[in-house]
Amino acid sequence: MRPLTEQTILVTGATDGLGKALAVELARAGATVLVHGRDDERGRQALDDIAAAAGSDRLHWYRADLSSLAEVRQLATQVRAEVNQLDVLVNNAGVGSTLPGGGARLESVDGYELRFAVNYLAGYLLTRLLLPLIVDSAPARIVNVSSAGQAPIDFDDVMLTRGYSGSQAYCQSKLAQIMFTIDLAAELDSTGVTVNALHPATYMPTKIVLAVGQPISTLEEGVQATLRLISAPELDGVTGRYFNGTREATAEQQAYQPAARQQLQQLSDRLTRLDQPA
Repeated sequence: MRPLTEQTILVTGATDGLGKALAVELARAGATVLVHGRDDERGRQALDDIAAAAGSDRLHWYRADLSSLAEVRQLATQVRAEVNQLDVLVNNAGVGSTLPGGGARLESVDGYELRFAVNYLAGYLLTRLLLPLIVDSAPARIVNVSSAGQAPIDFDDVMLTRGYSGSQAYCQSKLAQIMFTIDLAAELDSTGVTVNALHPATYMPTKIVLAVGQPISTLEEGVQATLRLISAPELDGVTGRYFNGTREATAEQQAYQPAARQQLQQLSDRLTRLDQPA
């Protein structure tokens, strides 16, 4: 990988929590950071905060509500139009098991179960749409911020219309990220682009954690684990892996079932309409 001073990095969900803290560290190291969020006012405040903390003006704001696949497409179009190099994509944005909605079943703009839509489908679509730019920028990396909380996907009821559980919704969306990571890594073999997923840290003091319990890990632990996947030289060429913090780990067993991953990819292409002619 190039030095961080020569890299352009997109971090989704970067107006607070892990994403914002990560953006500070990347900007402090000299990277050009594309800061994403869904609210312009919070975005302006985040840019001011990151600039003040990092002493950097190499920051750019991108607004998109990831509960809308149309806005995900607009985000990708804007990035492609304004950036000629994308060294790292960090799919960090997400919603928790209880926030929003207190754990009730909610739907995205497109009518999909919200946690599956925001935590997984949005990142899937964004990655697919930005892939030509990322491959052209190789060596490059894609980092999917997942979770140790994982649950197998019930392909007969992916949208959890029967007996809804916010925890099940969250955990299946996080496993879907890992399944996508494994498949995309194989697809991009020999391109110079690596794809890895991680559980950054357990119960960091973020909004979605504070909504359900008390923090256990520090935000800094999560930042350092994620930063390692972005920039560590020893991870050059390491791809298709799941990490728990800084250690390689084993995901829920469905992640290693080729038939399940194929079923997920077909479903994902259909739900995001990537299976239709452009």
